[in-house]
Amino acid sequence: MHVTQKIVPKTGCLSEDIEIIALSKPDLLLMFASPEFFAVRELPDLLRGALPNTALIGCSTAGGISAAGLEENACILTGIHFDATHLLQASTRLVDMADSFPAGVRLGQQLAHPDLRAILLYSPGVEINGSALVDGVSRVVGPQVLITGGLAGDNDAFKRTFTLGLEGVWDDRVVAVGLAGTGLLLSHGSAGGWMPFGPARKVTRCEHNTLFELDGEPALDVYKRYLGEHARRLPSSGLLFPFAMHGEDQSESGLIRTILGVDEAAGSLILAGDIAPQGYLRLMHASPERLVKGAEAAADAALAMFPPVDERLAILVSCVGRRLVMGSRVNEEITAVVDLLGPETRVTGFYSYGEISPSHPGSACQLHNQTMTITCLAEG
Repeated sequence: MHVTQKIVPKTGCLSEDIEIIALSKPDLLLMFASPEFFAVRELPDLLRGALPNTALIGCSTAGGISAAGLEENACILTGIHFDATHLLQASTRLVDMADSFPAGVRLGQQLAHPDLRAILLYSPGVEINGSALVDGVSRVVGPQVLITGGLAGDNDAFKRTFTLGLEGVWDDRVVAVGLAGTGLLLSHGSAGGWMPFGPARKVTRCEHNTLFELDGEPALDVYKRYLGEHARRLPSSGLLFPFAMHGEDQSESGLIRTILGVDEAAGSLILAGDIAPQGYLRLMHASPERLVKGAEAAADAALAMFPPVDERLAILVSCVGRRLVMGSRVNEEITAVVDLLGPETRVTGFYSYGEISPSHPGSACQLHNQTMTITCLAEG
């Protein structure tokens, strides 16, 4: 496996840098970029013209991630040439939020293959139930296939996100690439660093990922009381105060849910993934120091699963909420991960509206919020 990467600082440099990536004859191109790059009308033609036989996949971001740190208003192009790994591409239109699980099933059916080892999955970041999407894919391909990826971002506007796939650039398509082959080396890690505060409140009414009531009160009213002056900037301020999901016995599930939208008329909150109907939710907060420790834990977990290699690729997907909490210190979590992964690791990734990964080895693939997730790839 060989990795080539270019950081494109502005849209006018796209053509030249795509041509440079094409010289390495990549089998797969990952593109993580700020939304303005996906607004370039000729982007699909530029990519397909230079890379006619390359699988293309990517999404818009709330900030790119490279070994140098946060890449604002930039595009990260990463070309990967595989020696033996076989690639399968899939794409499907997301009709609406209720179509999330069926969309996952459709993707899984396109990717089904006896040697399928892993799936890189990227979806729109708004009007999506991320956990239902992942469940749909898993239902078809089975628990033995690693699914990682994330939900696209548009900085923190929560208005319009983009994906890149088989059909070019769209704002309503879920895209995926399947990796098949016995020589593929894989590892993953996922951790948060958030701390709960306040009481656990009973979910008294919800539908899938829409939360209507907590302790019998409109969920939005309860949430606004906690947020105080931050409530004026919803839904973006909700990234600073996610929910920890607890079971019916108030036991911790390890899952965090971020607010993607609010419905003032219904008094409801739209979360990034499904809510346990009989469970409890508890607010969370974090400090930069705790988030860095969480990022380091994710890197340690990924490294523990990986044998020594000469070259590997690490795809980092971190929640935009972490970026907002970190502020001017955001590069600290990226640097901590890069230092642990070592010089033999090429790094790409993005700040997202949701992260897809197992929590730990052997666990089911899930949608996470407010985590740093790391996927490492190599061939051996």
